[in-house]
Amino acid sequence: MSSATSFDGRAFHFEVEQDARPAAGAFVTFTTADGVRRLGQVLESVPAESGTVGIVGRVLGEVDGDGAFLGLSGLPFTDADVNPADEGTIDRVYAAPGARLTIGALEASPGVPARLLPNRFNRHTFWCGQSGSGKTYALGVVLEELLLHTELPMVVFDPNGDFVRLRELRAPKVPQGEDGGAAFDREALAGRDIRIRRPLGAVGAPAAEAGTAPLLVRFTELRMRSKAAVLGIDPLVDREEYNALLHYESRIASENPEQIVVDLQASADPAARALALRVENLRLMDWELWAGNEEAITDTLDGRPDALILDVGGFTYPDEHLVAALAVLDRLWAERERRRPVLIVIDEAHNFAGPDAESPLARAVRDRIVQIAAEGRKFGLWLLLSTQRPSKVHPGILSQCDNLALMKMSSPVDLAELASVFGFAPAALLERSPLFRQGEALFAGGFVPAPTIARMRERLTEEGGADVPVPLR
Repeated sequence: MSSATSFDGRAFHFEVEQDARPAAGAFVTFTTADGVRRLGQVLESVPAESGTVGIVGRVLGEVDGDGAFLGLSGLPFTDADVNPADEGTIDRVYAAPGARLTIGALEASPGVPARLLPNRFNRHTFWCGQSGSGKTYALGVVLEELLLHTELPMVVFDPNGDFVRLRELRAPKVPQGEDGGAAFDREALAGRDIRIRRPLGAVGAPAAEAGTAPLLVRFTELRMRSKAAVLGIDPLVDREEYNALLHYESRIASENPEQIVVDLQASADPAARALALRVENLRLMDWELWAGNEEAITDTLDGRPDALILDVGGFTYPDEHLVAALAVLDRLWAERERRRPVLIVIDEAHNFAGPDAESPLARAVRDRIVQIAAEGRKFGLWLLLSTQRPSKVHPGILSQCDNLALMKMSSPVDLAELASVFGFAPAALLERSPLFRQGEALFAGGFVPAPTIARMRERLTEEGGADVPVPLR
């Protein structure tokens, strides 16, 4: 390779022949005449005048004589010899800042573990990939690593039942005693407090013994605006009914719900009778979501388990999952001043945070997530949003995310939007996304020491939503 130059000690450039061009994301070392060695990462290549290719990228730091990775000095250099970085040097890029969430291996250097920084999950994270990319499986790998290496509690909104088996350990694929650290990790995962909450009809006696219980909400604990949203009442559009609900709010907590409906029906106030019709038309009294005297999801939340998995996809009535989500999000927001960290993981985030939410209930959930995205970080409320379609998530949420995980994405529209929102993700690496194989992902932003394309490792726990195979003869 030719010699490299950096005018500011942070960005570099050099030229090579077309057939010697390093791939975007590759790591290279620079050695100057005074013996100083630096490490850099290639970000893109551009045509040069002489028919060669111009390579540009960023300097990551210096490497001392013992191979230790040092910080960025910011000193310019010229005429530095360029060579591919060896695996040991690359590994130090991840080890030096404390990246210890091992999610797999580098795609370009399979001998180097790909690792994320646990302390940088104190920023919002956006995770996306099209159907079949391995998005949910890979997200499970990251959740396992957070359980293994942090004390950060997490609440997982799981609309497809993909994480309801996070308590169940997979059998090792190698003879017992030969899987090294994986056996230790399985033992550690078995000791974590992972609780599963599912719709009442999905919970059986054996499941209850395994830490699974009904997902229930206490209507009386919802704030007034949320109660109205459950009933589909807008405070301004439906002024009379909202006012009637205000007058009955104090009685809701102390009287039998059935009797309140009877009283509403018998009221001389037309707004009260209209309120009763809403309850009947929505069949609210038939919902299995209501806790009554049983443990509500907010009670479980107050216990701060290591992981609380909310299977919100199996309810009978279409709005029950939104009520469950709103109850949890409202409670977390109401207690934000306690500054107790929690990671809020929302799978299929477009179902909860879409820009075109129509009903009062859907808007209430979406607006709470937008509020947490904008203001929750300083209180320890951190989001991890996963979806197949970035364009279906409210832009006010996307713009607040400092971490990006991108799996295979073939849509040019979605890739263009990601490039415009996540400027810290190198364009040349984003452009590789349509060619990713299942299980490959690009990580960029604060939670990774350098933009990284990784091949995800195998799960230690069972996946709840694996593909159904095609029956063959």
